[in-house]
Amino acid sequence: MYYPIGTVVLLQGGTHPIMIYGRRQTQMPANREWDYVACLYPEGNLGEDYNIFFNQEEIAQVLYFGWVSEYEQQMQQMLQQA
Repeated sequence: MYYPIGTVVLLQGGTHPIMIYGRRQTQMPANREWDYVACLYPEGNLGEDYNIFFNQEEIAQVLYFGWVSEYEQQMQQMLQQA
């Protein structure tokens, strides 16, 4: 299961909260796939240079769990099948 969009987490060794805004993201030009992309919280998306790519196992703490709607449940199924 992937955390929903809007989930706020702290990464291992991190001191600043970040908010997940994308899942199964490819970072270019390295063409590497990551579980998540996030932005600083509460600052928001400040631009490409501030994107934070990370994997599930790097999450140390969930501070806020994002909204789970019926659409999110459908997306979870699609993410698991991909």
